[in-house]
Amino acid sequence: MSESAPTVQSSREEVWYLKEIPFGQGDTKRSFKIITQNFNGPCSFIAICNILILRGQIEILPPSRTTVSYEFLSQLVGEYLLTHCPDIDISAALTAMPLTQKGLDLNPLFTGATEFRPGGTGGELALFEHAGIKLVHGWLVDPESPEAAVMSRIGDYDSAVHLIADADHLTQGRLLVSEDNIPQAGSSSSSSAVETHGQTLSPQDRAKVEDAIVARRFIDATWPQLTYHGLFELVHTLQPGQLVALFRSSHLSVLYRAPEPDASIYSLVTDQSFLHEPSIVWERMEDVDGGAGAFVDANFVKSSPAGGDIVGQSAEDALRAAESLALNPFSPTDLALAQQLQAEEQEFARQQHAEHVRRKEERLQAKQAKEEEKERKKLKKKTSCVIM
Repeated sequence: MSESAPTVQSSREEVWYLKEIPFGQGDTKRSFKIITQNFNGPCSFIAICNILILRGQIEILPPSRTTVSYEFLSQLVGEYLLTHCPDIDISAALTAMPLTQKGLDLNPLFTGATEFRPGGTGGELALFEHAGIKLVHGWLVDPESPEAAVMSRIGDYDSAVHLIADADHLTQGRLLVSEDNIPQAGSSSSSSAVETHGQTLSPQDRAKVEDAIVARRFIDATWPQLTYHGLFELVHTLQPGQLVALFRSSHLSVLYRAPEPDASIYSLVTDQSFLHEPSIVWERMEDVDGGAGAFVDANFVKSSPAGGDIVGQSAEDALRAAESLALNPFSPTDLALAQQLQAEEQEFARQQHAEHVRRKEERLQAKQAKEEEKERKKLKKKTSCVIM
């Protein structure tokens, strides 16, 4: 979902593998084929399709099908919208759908788990609304924290990035000069950040820089785009048995709250590397960076993976290889390796997020420089002498 993600191949060439999983409550579980994704798969569109699949609102046929393409899925979703949502502007929904292949422009508010401000044309949010899919996030500021007042006043992510870029311009690049040494608001180092070559900023600009310092620290400290307060709010936002789309780490995934008495929240595992691991279906969300989460099966019981698939083999291939070497067929380190791969994916997402922030700041600074140059030319024109 990052703007800096590598360009994917044409959708006509891209296919995604299907994985069969049981889903449902109690003894009413049915078999569904969910869509898995490769490293650069369009997570937004895949999340929308998987929610519609698990709800039974679209079905992938024939049952023997093992792969799908964007064209195949977009036709299914389009037909669903046409037949089940007659009151919506279907042309607007179909226009927004191709945007999901490259990543959606989502702008979460730091004060509400279901609050987003439209990014771009706003068609992205409308698509979820038309499909009846709730969009949530956990990038929330704790109202009891020291930064709560500032982050609530700033409001949303795009506004925070704009403020940081503006403050960096006011301080002539001092605010962003070091990634590892961001001054604390109100500290002596913060005071030096608002001095520019001996010139003291106005009280208004000084307050802006102080707010930007708080915003920068909050964004950097919450790079997974999830906080513990947000995790708590997600648990209480979702109803037992509810499927929603979760925005996290510039990625969209399927989030599910298990029925009572469990009532925990789980993220659907769609990584293609687990295609042949039937016992890995969900990942329990217990902390903000995924370190304490556990993979579970369709019954939310801790999984026991065969382990072959996570290194590029099927479970059967791994078993035959182990038997040929007279070794135990299942390695106790398989799950640890899977968690390592998960951690590497999260680190990649963190780097993509940092690159996204950097590029957005550069665009804002370039825009400000252009506007200032325009104002200087206008002022020069007004103050120049005109000889008649």
